[in-house]
Amino acid sequence: MPSRSKSDLNSILSVAYDRAVDKYQKLYPSSPQPFITCTHRSDEEQEELFKKRPKVTNARAGQSPHNYKPSYAFDIAFISLSKKLDWSPALFSNFAEIIKKIDSRVEWGGDWSRFKDAPHFELRGWRMLI
Repeated sequence: MPSRSKSDLNSILSVAYDRAVDKYQKLYPSSPQPFITCTHRSDEEQEELFKKRPKVTNARAGQSPHNYKPSYAFDIAFISLSKKLDWSPALFSNFAEIIKKIDSRVEWGGDWSRFKDAPHFELRGWRMLI
């Protein structure tokens, strides 16, 4: 099972996430709130996702920033006060705007042109760190 633990996350991303959540909660207190759905995932889990249809990733095992410890990526979702998941694009966009202002080293998958991945955030240039 993929990890949701911030302790498995690169420290730059962990700090940026915490600061972004704090700011998001202040700006959007009655809106569904972000939470981490994935930090680290194993190579086996990555391969399962790669084979999944409809397509959810272009990355095979070892090609994803999630496959390293500490993880160089995290995924989020949003949950309402009534405990309903909310995948509204505006929520991801609002969170992305905040976290990218907090730390320009954070890249948002929603900005990608080839394969949009709104729940995904990663450390820019992570491949140079492995």
